[in-house]
Amino acid sequence: MKVILLTELRGKGGEGDVIDVAQGFAENYLFPNKIAQPATPGNIKQLEERRHNIAKREEKRIADAEAVRAQLDGKPVTVDAKIGEEGQLFGSVTAAQVADAIESQLGVTVDRKRIGRLNIKQVGSHEVEVNLYRDINAKVVVLVGVDANAPEPEVEPVAEEAVEAEAAAEPVEEPEAE
Repeated sequence: MKVILLTELRGKGGEGDVIDVAQGFAENYLFPNKIAQPATPGNIKQLEERRHNIAKREEKRIADAEAVRAQLDGKPVTVDAKIGEEGQLFGSVTAAQVADAIESQLGVTVDRKRIGRLNIKQVGSHEVEVNLYRDINAKVVVLVGVDANAPEPEVEPVAEEAVEAEAAAEPVEEPEAE
């Protein structure tokens, strides 16, 4: 069934696009939620008259997304998380946590559904992609358990003497003779 999109439908098209979808999808989801309308000859004629307005709105959306990308691209945000031994997190960092951190620290509201795949389970800095509009993406550096203003801590090498002293302090069990 051919429909005319009234708003952007991720993965299918943008406002004013005529796409082909399953009839059930159109009747049960797109039409009731006012995301699309049937592609009848009358609706297509109205669409042609609205093309100029749609193009203006599209240009504005792209310009807004580019402005937000300039605000976000490469900026660090810090996410607080419970950290166990050896830098392992209890659980993982979620998209909602990243969206909240972006909003509170950078002043930009981002939908959590627009944040790329997260697999953050370790302390450190992680690059996360945020989809702003269609093909416009920004990369944000998410710092977990690290102060954004502090330099990276240097790992001190373990002194050999301390390792030898520890080994000498442990009693060695000898096998029993039979």
